[in-house]
Amino acid sequence: MFYTETEVMEFVKENDVKFIRLAFCDIFGVQKNIAIMPSELQRAFQEGFPFDATAVPGLESADDDLLLVPDPSTFSILPWRPDTGRVIRLSCNLFNRDMTPFELDSRYLLKQATAAARKAGVTCNMGVNCEFYLFRTDENGNPTETPLDNAGYFDIAPEDKGENIRREICLSLESMGICPESSHHEEGPGQNEIDFKYSDPLSSADNVTAFKVAVTTLAARNGLYASFAPKPIPDKNGNGFHINISPDMFQPEEGYFEHFMAGIMNRINEITLFLNPGKDSYQRLGGSKAPKYISWSKDNRSHLMRVPSTNKKPSIELRSPDPRTNPYIAYALIIRAGLEGIEKKLTLPAPCTVSVDALPETERKQLKPLPRTLAEAAEIAENSEFIRRILPQSMIQAYKRDYR
Repeated sequence: MFYTETEVMEFVKENDVKFIRLAFCDIFGVQKNIAIMPSELQRAFQEGFPFDATAVPGLESADDDLLLVPDPSTFSILPWRPDTGRVIRLSCNLFNRDMTPFELDSRYLLKQATAAARKAGVTCNMGVNCEFYLFRTDENGNPTETPLDNAGYFDIAPEDKGENIRREICLSLESMGICPESSHHEEGPGQNEIDFKYSDPLSSADNVTAFKVAVTTLAARNGLYASFAPKPIPDKNGNGFHINISPDMFQPEEGYFEHFMAGIMNRINEITLFLNPGKDSYQRLGGSKAPKYISWSKDNRSHLMRVPSTNKKPSIELRSPDPRTNPYIAYALIIRAGLEGIEKKLTLPAPCTVSVDALPETERKQLKPLPRTLAEAAEIAENSEFIRRILPQSMIQAYKRDYR
């Protein structure tokens, strides 16, 4: 449900709301927020709420304070806060003092990408499958290296000890207006997955950031530590952030779906830095069904992309990203690459019918690999004309410097 500014203001007055969290992401996708009082909400809507951007990672290039302007359509109640003196959350856009959009606002970059898609007659709905580990904490609340359980894929209680917290997470998300589709134990010890229904790109990215906050918060409330790291346990499965894309055209052209896929494959190495922004991202790629090569299959999960035959409408599952990605930037780059594929009518290579490991050595050697290290991915991105057209140079340099 989408709310208007008036509806949010009325809810705050009528429902004992005492704090409003104005939430936004730094360029690396880490959520930040400031809590304001109800008396300041109208000002925030109309004038923006100022904050020191130079103290936020990646935003140091701001010359002055930036303004947080809340998007009323993102209104949600934080269900883990008390019913008395309620707390609500609103996602915000970043503006300069003159009320022009701030160029390093990743939410704004995604808005630009979706606008370009609409202009080209294309819509893209996004769904995600996000994996995370749950670890026990010590007597001081610090994370240990001991996973919550030793269960495996699709196991149930009592082996699966994450059943109750996944239930709590899903119910909390539903009360926030976010619709999870399914949840289950993953292959790694203490590893879990929650999948989300398709929605428009901006809503999907907003929901991903809210989801990660909900998981870490509810894990801590249960005496646990939630890790979205790409490879929390060296010899176990990594955490994937599989992005499902359903492109459609207002006036369908023959082959547009294949062109869209070809566009992503054509630019994947250039955007990998932003899909896999940590050093440990490259410890995950190439192992435990995480892709290593630029290839696709109609169903097999060992490839970069697959087109699930079980879906009624054609969709693409991109399997290389990990949960450290900033979803706004990831979606923006994926959409832009897909649009380029349609515009240039790029040809999609033939699918692989078997897993990567089952391919003959001669065929496997013909596949182009994904970047093997963060340094390699950073160099490719820095030299990419495609990336420079979409992302500000200071953002590219910040990713190259950060080496998370």
